[in-house]
Amino acid sequence: MQTLDSSSRGKSLLIFILGALTALGPFSIDMYLPGFDSIAKDLGVTTAEVGLSLSSYFIGISAGQLLYGPLLDRFGRKKPLYIGLCLYILTSGGCAMVHSLQGLVILRFFQAIGSCAAAVAAIAMVRDLFPVQENARVFALLMLVVGASPMIAPTVGGYVTLALGWHSVFIILGVLGVMILLASVFLLPESYEPDVNMSLKPGPIISNFVAVVKEPQFYTYTLAGSFAFAGLFAYVSGSPMVFMEIFHLDKTVYGWIFAGLSVGLIGSSQVNSWVLRRYRSDQVVKVAVVAQALTGILFVVGEYQGWYQLPQVIVLLFVFLSCVGFANPNTSALSIAPFKKHAGSAAALMGATQMGIGALASVGVSLFDSHTALPMAMIMAGTAIMSVLLLVIGHRQIKHPIVMHDGDDAIVVH
Repeated sequence: MQTLDSSSRGKSLLIFILGALTALGPFSIDMYLPGFDSIAKDLGVTTAEVGLSLSSYFIGISAGQLLYGPLLDRFGRKKPLYIGLCLYILTSGGCAMVHSLQGLVILRFFQAIGSCAAAVAAIAMVRDLFPVQENARVFALLMLVVGASPMIAPTVGGYVTLALGWHSVFIILGVLGVMILLASVFLLPESYEPDVNMSLKPGPIISNFVAVVKEPQFYTYTLAGSFAFAGLFAYVSGSPMVFMEIFHLDKTVYGWIFAGLSVGLIGSSQVNSWVLRRYRSDQVVKVAVVAQALTGILFVVGEYQGWYQLPQVIVLLFVFLSCVGFANPNTSALSIAPFKKHAGSAAALMGATQMGIGALASVGVSLFDSHTALPMAMIMAGTAIMSVLLLVIGHRQIKHPIVMHDGDDAIVVH
């Protein structure tokens, strides 16, 4: 395994490329959102039905995370990455030429499978290429890149859709895929020696996942965190209809509002680091998910009563997303804290669960076409309430202290 020391040249370039790999998936989600109404008109469907293409992307991300983990260990990091990026490029081109909703839904699923290779490989290569003591800082930089995607992609997508049409968005995504593929081929080192003894048979892979699932701390915080995070998926899926159809905002204004709301998600996730100096992760999670559920309930009640106009909706969404920003990093850390041997399997299963539940929330929003924000609000509130219930029920099953391992040192956080 190749590791870069702190004096190596090109570290900044490597971090930038790994950040681009990590951001490819979020960019592919956010950039086409302003074009929902244009896609709906061209394909002869409703905006809510176009949301199914977003749901299929989430399902693809969920499935792909489980697929690439074993492949990256068996064949090294770069070969599976190349295959995934090539699939992404081809399906991006297909999305640009599609003429039916069914075709778009299918192509978006396989586009997500391709983009998964980039995200999973980037995480693995950080662990390979950088000293352990630098991993947290590098991951934080990658998360900033991912967090910037909701601020940049919808705004760019809005202008591109307005000027060139929604097909051009997928052409641009394909070009980005080509650029990232070339950078990966020529600028990224192979950081992991292929493990020829690694079994790709279902039995050993499933047994690893079963060992992870049996840990109460894992399923408690993974499920609670996944339902808390699912509210974000419901928002992403429902926001084009809410802002562009209900409030009649144009694509560029929607892009700016989407970017502004993402500040709540990004800002709270960064403030979280400061909060953890005084409070434990499990304490932050409890407050965050309860506040998220209360905000969701307030959203539903107000929408049902017809109390809210655009400013109130924006404020409630900002608070809700800020709660997600506090909950998600802490539930993720607590989910994988008990594992050393199966940390990779735990991370893959956690990510797949998170994306799978998020996809269901996204589908739920897409199935309703009530021309109000109530379906989105109800699913956001429902997932947040489920998060609270699962946290309360699952916490009773955790018999031992939550322990995070740092080398050979153990840190008790509960």
